[in-house]
Amino acid sequence: MKTLRTTALTATALTATLALAAPALAAAPAHEATRKAVEGVVREGVPGVTLTAREGGKTWSTTAGVGNLHTGKPRSAGDHYRVGSITKTFVATVLLQLEAEGKLSLDDTVEKWLPGVVRGNGHDGSRITLRQLLNHTSGIANYTDDAGFAQDYFLKDGFFKNRYTPRTPAYAVGIAMSHAPDFPPGTGWNYSNTNYVVAGMVIEKATGRPYGQEIRTRVLNPLHLKDTSVPGNRATLPKPSSRAYGKLAETADGPTYDVTELNPSAAGAAGEMVSTSSDLNRFYSALLRGKLLPPAQLKEMKTTALNSDYGLGLLTATLSCGVTVWGHSGGIHGSESIALTTTDGKHSLAANLNGDWTGDIVSVVEAEFCGNPAPSASRSGETDLSVIQDAAK
Repeated sequence: MKTLRTTALTATALTATLALAAPALAAAPAHEATRKAVEGVVREGVPGVTLTAREGGKTWSTTAGVGNLHTGKPRSAGDHYRVGSITKTFVATVLLQLEAEGKLSLDDTVEKWLPGVVRGNGHDGSRITLRQLLNHTSGIANYTDDAGFAQDYFLKDGFFKNRYTPRTPAYAVGIAMSHAPDFPPGTGWNYSNTNYVVAGMVIEKATGRPYGQEIRTRVLNPLHLKDTSVPGNRATLPKPSSRAYGKLAETADGPTYDVTELNPSAAGAAGEMVSTSSDLNRFYSALLRGKLLPPAQLKEMKTTALNSDYGLGLLTATLSCGVTVWGHSGGIHGSESIALTTTDGKHSLAANLNGDWTGDIVSVVEAEFCGNPAPSASRSGETDLSVIQDAAK
C-alpha cells in the first residue's frame, strides 16, 4: 500500500539522481542475479537499495546506490526504513492470535466492537465482519483516495505543511465515512487502508491496549525483533538509516525532495511501522513456519479472498519458476519495501528502495527466488506479478 502516496504515482511503480552502485556485501555466486537486479534498479533512477536474503540458515546482503544524495553516503544492510503496508501483516497476526485465544471471532461484526464508528453514507458496521476488514472485502472507502487527503499529504505544499501533524484513527475513519462504500460487504475486493485503521481500533477495544503495544508484546518481543517499531508520532528514523526521497506528485523528471521526516500517525495501523530487512525476514519466516499462529489461524490467513491473491494481511504470488511466495509490500513517502518468503519459510527476501517514483522490484524478486532477473512474458507457468506491486497501493 502506498500509504501516503498520491494516485498520480501508480501502484505498478513499486518501487533523483542516478547513483553509482556500491559493491555487494558478502557477494556469493548463488546470488549474482539478485545483485545485478538490485544494481539495475539503481540504474533506473532509484537513489539506493538495500536487500537481505536468508536461505538454508545463511544470510546474504547487498546494497547499491546511495542513502544520501547530498553526501553520497552508501546504503547500509542494517538500514532502518518505513515499511508502509507491511504493517498490515503484523496487525492481522495479532487479530488472528486474539481469535485463537477466544477473545474475538473473525465473524464478529465491526459494530460489535466499535458501535457507531463505521456508519454514514451507506456504510454499516453491523454488516461488516472482522474477516472482511482483513481481506479487503468490506467495501469501506479508502481514506487515502480522498482528494483532500491527497492534497494535504501527497502534494508538495500540503506535505510540507502537514508532515509533522499528529493524526488519530478517527481522522482516517471520518474521511472514509464521508464517501459511499465501494460495494456491499462481501461482494467485491478493493484495497482500502481504512480497513486496517479500523482493525487497529478493534485490537485496542478487545485488549484495552494500543495495537502497537500488542504487536510489541505478541510479535516483536518473542521474535527478538529489536529493530522493528511502531513509531506513533515519532517523525525520525532510528540509526542506521538512509534519507528517503520523493517527487510529491510531480513528474519523475521533476525535483526530488527529502521526505525522510514525517509523522506516520496518518498511516497508523495501515502502514506506520519501521523495520530492517533482517527483522522482516525473521518475521515472515516465523509466521509461515507456524511460530506465531496455530495451524487453523495460519490456514485462515492464507485463504485468499474472492478472485484476489490476498488473504488476511498476506499476499501470495507464484513466480516464473513455479515457486510460491507469501508476504507483503508497502510504500510510504520516499520508501518502497517488499518482504516475501517461501511457503516453508526457509527462503526469505526483504528489500527497500529509498525513492518512491520508479524501480522494478519484480525483477529483484525473480532473481532471488528463480535466478532470473528478467523473466520472459511468454515463459510457461509464469504468473502476472503485478500483485506484488499492487499491494503497495
